[in-house]
Amino acid sequence: MRALITRPLEDAGELADELRQRGLIPVLAPLLTIRNRTDAAPQLDGVQALLLTSANGARALAAATQIRNLPVYAVGDASARSATGLGFGDVKSAGGDVEDLARLVCENLDPKSGALYHAAGTRLAGDLAGGLREKGFTVVREALYEAQAATELPATAKHGLEAGSIDLALFFSPRTAAAFVTLVLDAGLASGCEGVTAYALSPAVGDALSPLPWRAICTAARPDQESLLAALDADRDDG
Repeated sequence: MRALITRPLEDAGELADELRQRGLIPVLAPLLTIRNRTDAAPQLDGVQALLLTSANGARALAAATQIRNLPVYAVGDASARSATGLGFGDVKSAGGDVEDLARLVCENLDPKSGALYHAAGTRLAGDLAGGLREKGFTVVREALYEAQAATELPATAKHGLEAGSIDLALFFSPRTAAAFVTLVLDAGLASGCEGVTAYALSPAVGDALSPLPWRAICTAARPDQESLLAALDADRDDG
């Protein structure tokens, strides 16, 4: 069985390995390209902790500063693993979404101890800074990278849908899901999704996928890769 991965190439490697371990053939079809800002220079004086809402944020932050001794609070396990691999020593994972991250920060940090620095992209999912500011924290949010959307369907996805050789497709963000829907419709390949099961990281991702005639849309119980893979495993066991 062939599984379409729509994540940026930087995020696809670990997922591809997980799929191979399950006997699936990963098909890489990135719908976003990550571009780090070359002029970024984070000012971290007086900052008590760093906030990460994606692995891309971790990579962009590591490229923009040599500082590694500040505590890191990551939205999920993938972001936390990325930060640890890049040399950040004190890393905590919220294991969920931005609301879980805000809760973890509030449980562990004091607003009086310094500002929080959010290494973000140019587009945001949720209002992490707003929620924390309501709790008295000072949040410095800086866009360190940009995710540029594909303007046409990647050839791997196009050929797979044309041939009917794609069995599964995994989606991690509403933006990626919406971009896929638009590009598939533009290419006249909607019917190619009729035999494909789509796996969505969240209900919002599933809603963005709904215009296409999927065989089924399965949604992860929690917004993390482990839960998405668990949904895939459960579906295959049932089948």
